Amino acid sequence: MTSKKLQHFYIAQEQSIYLLSHKDATKLKKWVALCQQQLNQLGFTNVALLGKGAYGFVFSAEKTSSRLIDSEHSLSYVPENVQQVVFKFSRVNLPQHVQDRLGEEAQIQAQLNHAQIPKVVDYQKIKRQSILQMSRAPGIDLEQLSLQQGPLAPEIVVSIALQLADILLYLRDTPQHSQHKPIVHGDIKPSNVVYDSATGTVQLIDWGSSVSAQLDINNQSTSTNVMDLMSSDLQHSNARLGDVYFIGPEQLNGGLSSPRFDEQGLAATLYALASGQSCRYGVKVITPNALGLPQVLAQVLTGMLSDNEKLRNQAGDYFFNNLHYLKNVVLAKKPTQFKSLPLIPIWVKPPKMPIDTVVYGSRKSFLREQSHSEQLTQIDDAQLDKYYKNYLMGMGDNEKAFIASLGRLGSFPVVGGLAIRWAKEGVYIDSNLTLFDESLRSSFISAVNNIVHLAQGIFRVGVFKSCLFNARNTLHVERESAELPFIADKNQRIAFEVSDVPDVDNATRLHSYFEDGKDPDEYLYLPDELMAVLTQLNSIHHTGCIIFEVLPQHLKIHSYLMLLNHDKEVEFSECLAKILQLLPTIEGLGISGFMKLPYKDTRYFEHINSLPDKFYPKNPKMLEL
Repeated sequence: MTSKKLQHFYIAQEQSIYLLSHKDATKLKKWVALCQQQLNQLGFTNVALLGKGAYGFVFSAEKTSSRLIDSEHSLSYVPENVQQVVFKFSRVNLPQHVQDRLGEEAQIQAQLNHAQIPKVVDYQKIKRQSILQMSRAPGIDLEQLSLQQGPLAPEIVVSIALQLADILLYLRDTPQHSQHKPIVHGDIKPSNVVYDSATGTVQLIDWGSSVSAQLDINNQSTSTNVMDLMSSDLQHSNARLGDVYFIGPEQLNGGLSSPRFDEQGLAATLYALASGQSCRYGVKVITPNALGLPQVLAQVLTGMLSDNEKLRNQAGDYFFNNLHYLKNVVLAKKPTQFKSLPLIPIWVKPPKMPIDTVVYGSRKSFLREQSHSEQLTQIDDAQLDKYYKNYLMGMGDNEKAFIASLGRLGSFPVVGGLAIRWAKEGVYIDSNLTLFDESLRSSFISAVNNIVHLAQGIFRVGVFKSCLFNARNTLHVERESAELPFIADKNQRIAFEVSDVPDVDNATRLHSYFEDGKDPDEYLYLPDELMAVLTQLNSIHHTGCIIFEVLPQHLKIHSYLMLLNHDKEVEFSECLAKILQLLPTIEGLGISGFMKLPYKDTRYFEHINSLPDKFYPKNPKMLEL
């Protein structure tokens, strides 16, 4: 890498490329192409963008090593083996001290020698761009596996628990590390654990939040002599924040770094995998005891995820001191799959085109218990900014889990909408959800049922609406300055589908764009002329959503529209054309969205405190395999 340097990197904001402006999308495509081109010049093949996080982008690649042989007096190179590697690039638009973390990550990861931790190959810093090369963990990450399968089988969860426990015990083994201190990974979550289905083994990846522990599991300083203690700043944590969907309270609140942090990440990860969620916060409603896990593991997770710090630590100690019990639990030879029926209607159709699902939620403010201005907003951390400041701040745990469960739907190829109304007596849900991948049906049903259960566990009065649309259908209209009007291109159209079968329903059952009045969380006011067209559109029987997002130089129209009254196709098309003609009348910045369900088919659910207990049977032969 030193002979041919990688250079000129640009990292765009983290959105679907179909939501970026033309300028930013073009930059991102060029940046990806440049990375692939320069890695190819270095001898790497099959270069691909593997993923992205708050701090960096990751590329996968292969390099084939060759062996020189003498065959009938002629020398030739024969391919010997293929090395799977990963390149991690820091985001150049982050502050320099944040970018420098990649070097610290390389330094810590290079010290580690464990079969289930990727090996560091090389670290380079070229101008402002830091690049870390390491071996690639085989398989897919557990978040992707969870999305494919839904809640993972108890047998797989137990296997993952034992393997992660082994890795964490290694990280605590101070003589193994150069500073003779425990190492804290700091960001254990499903997407940072890679699972190889061929062998059933996992690897712990992404060491960007790793540090040397300041405290051990007994809350004692890890400094080894008096001078270290005198020079150590034990008032300030060296910890990284990690993913706020999975880290524990001590790490979230800026405590001194400790192996307890990774205990919490482990417990949250196992809970999320067993429940088919993408965060830890649903634990009060969808409890570990309700997930069909062996009782010993379920009860340990209940303790580790408790609100009581003393109980959390006791449960963590019990887990590591009694791993032999978990190893000796009798399990079925084949993974057990529990299939669920959907609690609200779900339609599954064959895919017509690729879908990049985006979940847009409105009316979030009523879910907050406190104001937005809390001490965490002062923390300068990319992870916090990415998750917490946006919509989790001030919410209770059940509300956070509910929002996260809706966000999880964005990982499926799905369009539609949800309208959820909380009343004193229970929860009323109207929905229209269409999934375009039959293989994901079971996982999707689980994700939707989790939304329903978490909604049942929220005790307040209010309305929440969520639209799911395909970002590939988003229309982009750009202007050179905020003083100029937005003018749509003559070739632009707001796309809509026509249903396979016409549906002219009883007018009294039709859902309206304007059923709940103006959304208090949306701050774009559309002109009267445009509202008149939307009112006309609302009178035509259809389903879907249309959302106007106005930025200083960029207007996005997100939509998913399906016409149900085939007789009105011409009028429907004319209304959508008028909307584009009236774009120059839009003033101000912000978002305004409208959602319409095909008709009212309200489902009612009683409030619950938590789901009933359900443990893995002591005799696995009782399971239907």
